[in-house]
Amino acid sequence: MFKHCSRSLLCLALLAALADSPAQAADASETRPAEWAQPVEKHYDLYQMSPTLYRSSLPDGGALPLLSKLRIGTVITFLPDSDAQWLSTPGIERVQLPYRTNHVDDSDILSALRAIETAEAKGPVLMHCKHGSDRTGLVAAMYRVVVQGWSKEDALNEMTGGGFGDSHHFRDGIRYVMHADVKKLREALANGDCSTSVFALCSLKSWVNSTTTVHRLDAHLTPPGQ
Repeated sequence: MFKHCSRSLLCLALLAALADSPAQAADASETRPAEWAQPVEKHYDLYQMSPTLYRSSLPDGGALPLLSKLRIGTVITFLPDSDAQWLSTPGIERVQLPYRTNHVDDSDILSALRAIETAEAKGPVLMHCKHGSDRTGLVAAMYRVVVQGWSKEDALNEMTGGGFGDSHHFRDGIRYVMHADVKKLREALANGDCSTSVFALCSLKSWVNSTTTVHRLDAHLTPPGQ
């Protein structure tokens, strides 16, 4: 579907128009590619992306038995409200990384991907937002591309055609995916960098903190009178 798209304004306009089309939201009961996230529980829009990663809309207390059955060890929310309102189960870690797709930057995506990879090392992970479509959909697409090595085309096809909610939510996510520098994101993720740019706010804060630490260390180690 996106095979011949480039980063041109025309392509982005076509993608944005496509995202507004209700036809892109496929029914979960329809035949879907085996590599796409597979439906687990329709009520929560819960899908399994890999043996260790699930995505959903906002769960509630009724989802706890299901999370236990799936052996979820970490729940990551991209909402400004804490999951503590419905999740207080011992043994399930809560991670909160709020962001908005219309203001997303590389630091948001790197934080999410790094949190997922860290949590996956300890067991299955569930990530969610309110509807399980836009914020979760963007992180899912970037996980596919950056971590799993999917093409942008394949990730966008799953995002828009996988039955993850109203397709008009995808405009900003599509735009970010199309412009994302995958190579830089992979390098930053591997190196532990907070962003792909040294001029990003988080990078500047990190530099300031490291410089302050070095100065304090030098002052502590320098003998009196020198």
